[in-house]
Amino acid sequence: MLDQPRSDLTNLTVDSTLIESVQRTLREQGQALTTLSQQLDPRQYAATLHMMLECKGHVILSGMGKSGHVARKMSATMASTGTPSFFIHPAEAFHGDLGMITPYDLLILISASGETDEILKLIPSLKNFGNRIVAITNNGQSTLAKHADAVLELHMTNEACPNNLAPTTSTTLTMAIGDALAIALMEKRHFRSDDFARYHPGGSLGRRLLTRVSDVMTSQVPTIDTRADFKKVIQAISSGCQGMVAVTEQQRLAGIITDGDLRRFMEKADDFLQATAGQMMTRQPLTISPDMMVVDAEAIMQKRRVSSLLVTENDTIIGLLRIFN
Repeated sequence: MLDQPRSDLTNLTVDSTLIESVQRTLREQGQALTTLSQQLDPRQYAATLHMMLECKGHVILSGMGKSGHVARKMSATMASTGTPSFFIHPAEAFHGDLGMITPYDLLILISASGETDEILKLIPSLKNFGNRIVAITNNGQSTLAKHADAVLELHMTNEACPNNLAPTTSTTLTMAIGDALAIALMEKRHFRSDDFARYHPGGSLGRRLLTRVSDVMTSQVPTIDTRADFKKVIQAISSGCQGMVAVTEQQRLAGIITDGDLRRFMEKADDFLQATAGQMMTRQPLTISPDMMVVDAEAIMQKRRVSSLLVTENDTIIGLLRIFN
């Protein structure tokens, strides 16, 4: 596929009315989020979070149209942060997919008006199954709200849409509520980065947090004996291409000589050409275990401002870890 030429923006005329519209929409949605944070009912959120924490099945989200798209995102966020969850389409549910729901599941139903027909049709079946229902709506007196066990109101005055029709501010608020619930649950469950990685093994974070030093270290470690002379030290550092050389005594780690160590020794020593590796090395160098997680090793390296660490077992060198850039 041929690369498409990029548009030249150098001489682009900026339409100030368009930029003002963008800024106005962002301000309106930001203010709507502030209003929601100030006017939310703590009891309703507490009840919702309690039901989510106590849920023995899945937290199932459902919505129609744009609310459905937001519900999918909310469900994905929950599932990736320790709350088993999936999305169900309300129309498909009414035509057979209700079989996916068990009495142990909690339903979060989304409808800004609270009167979406496809959502309301689910309620009798859910009541018959014995499921708890959380409503996210902008109408606390709606049919949906009246049949819910907890109601999370949007407290929205108007959509950002100039015709007050296209779901804009309502979807922003709903998505923010989903994020807020997920984060509250993460904090309550002490959900950490390594927990997150288990649900994202394919991503770079997952690989780092689930990878051990032994998985990525190199076994090719430049090594010399403590009796090696200056010339052999230089040759070992240069040929090893690691910016360091490990120093051993009776095949056990005795120290390390880095490029920096070498320069500092040369500045201080009167006759460095006659020195041995044992005289130049840094004794008791920092080392790591092959079983250590890579992310923990990287944290140590960043804190100590070093680019590589020797990997040892019982004072025996088995590898070298270079920091990821």
